[in-house]
Amino acid sequence: MDFQSCFPVWNQLSAAQQERILGSLSERSVKKGALLHNGGADCTGLLVVRSGQLRAYILSEEGREITIYRLFDRDICLFSASCVMRSVQFDVTVAAEKDTDLWVIPAEVYRQLMEESAPLANYTNELMAGRFSEVMWLVEQVMWRSMDQRIASFLLEEAAIEGTNRLAITHETIANHLGTHREVVTRMLRYFRSEGMVELSRGVVELTDEAKLKALQRA
Repeated sequence: MDFQSCFPVWNQLSAAQQERILGSLSERSVKKGALLHNGGADCTGLLVVRSGQLRAYILSEEGREITIYRLFDRDICLFSASCVMRSVQFDVTVAAEKDTDLWVIPAEVYRQLMEESAPLANYTNELMAGRFSEVMWLVEQVMWRSMDQRIASFLLEEAAIEGTNRLAITHETIANHLGTHREVVTRMLRYFRSEGMVELSRGVVELTDEAKLKALQRA
């Protein structure tokens, strides 16, 4: 997989603009847990995922985390280059959830190209709008859905991502994704177990009744 096939508006750029991107492009390979971008003061550049999985999250003043979106193969992380859009002040942290290979376009190069290329500027605006929609969806989840519904949704989503109902995940990790306390997750998972929806063992949550979890998710 090459960069050109992963960048949606590549064919709408001029030859000189394409050459500028390729000349500034850098490749990175990071291990699971690596921190790629740390808040608004850090202008890492535009991240394009070649393979792997990234997590974008925000931190409360008390240090609690909540996931706002995740990035998979061919996904693009724009908030890591938010300094190119002066009106956007969004403190997002980006970390690798799995070993990941990616490309990085320097923020200044991307900003200059946006000023020159209407297709790139339009694509960037669409990408930003999509990410803000995900943030608003998260706000709705936090405001209007109960924690048991959110945990059920998370477990089902995680099973779909991993392709298995046996999830190697800790209660602390689930809490970090959902912006809550580990004790809350533990209490909910024990309730799920009592209802036959999951089985629990050290570092593992196994989904045993997807139908009940989906019913809870929709309740």
